Amino acid sequence: MNALLRDPVSLADAVTVHRRTLIAGAMARDGGGIAIVPTAPERQRNSDNDFPYRYDSHFHHLTGFTEPQAWLVLTSSGRSTLFCRPKDTEHEIWDGFRLGPEAAPAALGVDEAYPIGELDTRMPQLLANQHTLWFPFGVHAELPARLEGWLAEVRRRGRYGVESPQSQRDLGVLLGEMRLIKDAGEIEIMRRAARISAAGHSRAMRFCAERFRAGAASVREYEIEAELLHEFRRNGAQSPAYTSIVAAGANACVLHYAAGDAPLLPGELCLIDAGCEVDGYASDVTRTFPATGRFTAPQRELYEIVLAAQKAAIAVTRPGARHRDAHDAAVRVLAQGMLDSGLLDRNKVGDVDAVIESAAYRQFYMHGTGHWIGRDVHDVGEYLALDEAPLEQPDGLGGKVVKKPSRILQPGMAVTLEPGLYVRPAEGVPQKFWHIGIRIEDDAVITPQGCELISRDAPVEVDDIESLMRS
Repeated sequence: MNALLRDPVSLADAVTVHRRTLIAGAMARDGGGIAIVPTAPERQRNSDNDFPYRYDSHFHHLTGFTEPQAWLVLTSSGRSTLFCRPKDTEHEIWDGFRLGPEAAPAALGVDEAYPIGELDTRMPQLLANQHTLWFPFGVHAELPARLEGWLAEVRRRGRYGVESPQSQRDLGVLLGEMRLIKDAGEIEIMRRAARISAAGHSRAMRFCAERFRAGAASVREYEIEAELLHEFRRNGAQSPAYTSIVAAGANACVLHYAAGDAPLLPGELCLIDAGCEVDGYASDVTRTFPATGRFTAPQRELYEIVLAAQKAAIAVTRPGARHRDAHDAAVRVLAQGMLDSGLLDRNKVGDVDAVIESAAYRQFYMHGTGHWIGRDVHDVGEYLALDEAPLEQPDGLGGKVVKKPSRILQPGMAVTLEPGLYVRPAEGVPQKFWHIGIRIEDDAVITPQGCELISRDAPVEVDDIESLMRS
């Protein structure tokens, strides 16, 4: 086939076939049954224009198939059925190549494939005499109603001896555990995504420095974002992994601020939280740097506190540690830094243990220190050790809560490490720190020896940032 006529369909290999085998085996050990995994729907943006299409992560993990309007059906015996768009010359002229059900079994390694138009007629047959129905809970809003229609049809055949599924189980639990541990191929893709993202951050730093050296009075946030997006795409990333945060000055104190048109001025910091997606895997990187390439004394003081907090988090991120340990380590360093810098008055809040106990640090640090990362920026996977007994622990708000402890880290898990400080004007807060927002974030893969920081191609040390921006 002429390569120019082909859409870049990610065809399955032995890895995706093996994943389906693993999930089928997990289902078989837990009651058997049948699983249904739809891909994401296309979303209308306005009029006849759709948002750029992005497949469902669970679906792509099990198939490698990137086209919309597709469903995977998998039994605990391992038999797989795909429903997808049929070949259609007229539509392919407008919208691009379609794999089609005839080619899908050979290309994707599924046992059989049918046109998507046959889904409603064939699903009751596939559901018949299956004891348990598995699907991802809370992901596809339209799925439960669709399932009820198919199940009603199966129940109507009960008089003929056909049995209907008696229970419904969350397939997302099994898939979350599978996706939580990355294999070597997944980690290599994530390394590539992180390298590209790091290059984007470095480019943004150099861009700002060059503009101010050339005499610019300011640089707009959207101009900086454009540099990021250009670097992502020119290096082969398919898209940003999430809406880029490019926050100039005081905007950095808004945690989910999106790049706008505010000017970055000399003497201000710029906080960029941006990452690209490569072959279905996300990166998530944050850097904070001075607009013109040199930190002021107050900026440097707070930046060094945040960097020390991240280093403390990195030091405890290793196999056998708990996911929560990184946050606890970062909070202790941040809390001590708040006292030492005067952000918190020790005469009012006490020592570092008292600051942590009362959660007084939340005035300047109000989010967690990391999350799972993989196919999704905030990736799937349980954060608690569900096989352990609950215990009393701090709730992070100054109180106590009884819940299961944080789960233990294992090689192959991937996390972000992202402490920060955000200083808004307030009584008792030194004015020299007002409107300073700082976050440093890297992606880390748990290794047998500790963790590998895969996004460190973008500088984090003060001297290294200033050196890059001078070059």
